[in-house]
Amino acid sequence: MTEIDHSQYIQQYYQDDYAWCYGCGRNNVEGHHFATRWDGAETLTEYEPQAFHTAIPGFVYGGLLASLIDCHSTGSAALALYRQAGYEPGASAPVPRCVTAMLKVDFLKPTPLGETLQARGHIQEVGAKKVVVVSQVYAKDSLVVKAEVVAVRAPQSMTGK
Repeated sequence: MTEIDHSQYIQQYYQDDYAWCYGCGRNNVEGHHFATRWDGAETLTEYEPQAFHTAIPGFVYGGLLASLIDCHSTGSAALALYRQAGYEPGASAPVPRCVTAMLKVDFLKPTPLGETLQARGHIQEVGAKKVVVVSQVYAKDSLVVKAEVVAVRAPQSMTGK
């Protein structure tokens, strides 16, 4: 089995006090631990749903897919803002923490259990505080979900900064 290089995933660099998200927080022992990285010009999050993520036997619960898109997109936004500032994961500068301002998810077809899902993101717009991410989720080679997310820098009330 190949060792995963966690240093490339932006969530590894979220400040400890703000790394508790149920979807992507590394400090939440009950969470999904979604992790997002650059893959060329796209962003990538891979995840293998478990049997308890069932909607109907053999198929993934849509709420998990929405959660995957949500965290993948805020991670993608953090990567885009960090790169815009001249940094890559592992740099000493603090990583921007983003939250979802708008989430639009289109479920295109049932998503089978037993497949590693790939969420692939395309950065459509990067501003000083807002990032628009268009993402697609694939099960093998089949496109199962597409989404658009507007992510914004987390407000001071959430980060203390």
